[in-house]
Amino acid sequence: MKDFIFSNTTKVYFGKAQLHHLSEEIAQFGKKVLLVYGGGSIKRIGLYDKIIAELNKAEMEIFELPGVEPNPHHTTVNKGAALCKKEGIDVVLAVGGGSTIDATKAIAATAKYEGDDCWDIITGKAFVPDNLPIVAVLTLSATGSEMDIGGVISNVEQNEKQPMFGPTLRSNVSFLDPTNTFSVNAYQTASGSVDIMAHVFDVAYFSAQEEMDMLTRMQEEVLKTVVKFAPAALEKPDDYDARANLMWASSWALNGFLFSGIEQDAIAHMIEHELSAFYNITHGHGLAIVIPKWLSYILDEKAAPKIKRLGVNVFGVDPAFSDMDGAKAAIEAMEKFFFDTLGLKSRLSDLGIDDKNFAIMAKKACGAKGKLEGFTTLTPADVEKIFELCS
Repeated sequence: MKDFIFSNTTKVYFGKAQLHHLSEEIAQFGKKVLLVYGGGSIKRIGLYDKIIAELNKAEMEIFELPGVEPNPHHTTVNKGAALCKKEGIDVVLAVGGGSTIDATKAIAATAKYEGDDCWDIITGKAFVPDNLPIVAVLTLSATGSEMDIGGVISNVEQNEKQPMFGPTLRSNVSFLDPTNTFSVNAYQTASGSVDIMAHVFDVAYFSAQEEMDMLTRMQEEVLKTVVKFAPAALEKPDDYDARANLMWASSWALNGFLFSGIEQDAIAHMIEHELSAFYNITHGHGLAIVIPKWLSYILDEKAAPKIKRLGVNVFGVDPAFSDMDGAKAAIEAMEKFFFDTLGLKSRLSDLGIDDKNFAIMAKKACGAKGKLEGFTTLTPADVEKIFELCS
C-alpha cells in the first residue's frame, strides 16, 4: 500500500436530539446563510420548520435555494453561487441527501470563483483554493458526502456527470439524525444501501494494490452492516437501530479512512455515471445493475480470490469452494441481495434503457486516458461489453 496522510475535519453531531446545536455552530461562520434543499420532503417531515427555528435562534439572515435535482445540475449550482455572490452569503447549509450536499459543495466553491460557471472548476479549467463554509443536515444514507471531500455534478446540456474534489470541500459540521431517514421510501433506501456498499467495493475493497488487512477487515464489517440492516429498514422504516447503522456506515464508507493508501479509478462508479448522465436514473440502482456484471466480466484466476473472500466474509459463501467457484457464488449472492432482498430491478432494459448510447457512454467513462485502472484495467470496448451484459 502507498504511504498516506489521514485527516478528517468534519465535526459530526449524531443522534436524535442534536439539532439544537445547529444555531451555535452556524453562527460561528457569519450572519447570512443560504439554505439549500431538494423537493418538499423536508417540509413534509417537519424538518424545514426545525431548521428555520434554529437559524432564527442564531439571528441568521436566511436565503433559500430549493429544488436541487437527484443528480444535481450544474445550472442549479450556478444559480446558487450567483445568489451567494449577490447577497454576500457567509455559510451554505445543505439539508438533504447526497445530491443536495454535493450541490452545496459546488456552490460553496463557485461562490469564490471569479467566473460564473461551476463547470470550469469541475473540469479543471479553473482552480479555486477556497470555498464558503459548509454545514450539512443529512436525510438519506447513501453517498457519504456529509463527511468526504468530493461531490458529483451533472451537466445535462452535455450528458456529462463529473466528480469534483478538494480538501476544503468537507462539511465543516454535519448533523446525522437517523429519525430524519424514517420517511425515506423503500426504493431510495435500497438504492442508498447499494451506494454505501459500492463505495467500499469501488474505492478500496477491489484493488490491485497491496492493502492493509486491518482496513480490508473493517471494509468487510461496513459491508456486513449494510447486509444486516438494510433489510431491517425496509421491513420497518422507523427502526432506529437499522437507520442509525446505515447512516454511520454511509459516512465511514467514504470519509477517507477505509481507503487509506489506495489510489485507483472508481471503475463501477465511472461506468454508472454515464448511465445517470444520459438517463437520469437513480445512482445506487445503476450501481446495483453494473457491479455484478462488472465482476463477472473481469473474473479470472487473479481476481477470483478477492471476490471469493467477499462472498465468504460478507455473504456467507462456503469457504470450502475453490477460488473460482467461490467467486461465482459471491456474485450470485450479491445479485440475490440486490435484486431479491432489496427488490431492485436487475436489467437496464427494466429501466427503459437500450443499447443505442453504449459506445459513446463507454468512451466517456474511460475519459481522457482512454481506460479505467483499478482492480483490472478496462478499455472502452470492455466497458461497452459490460453495458451489454447489463442490458
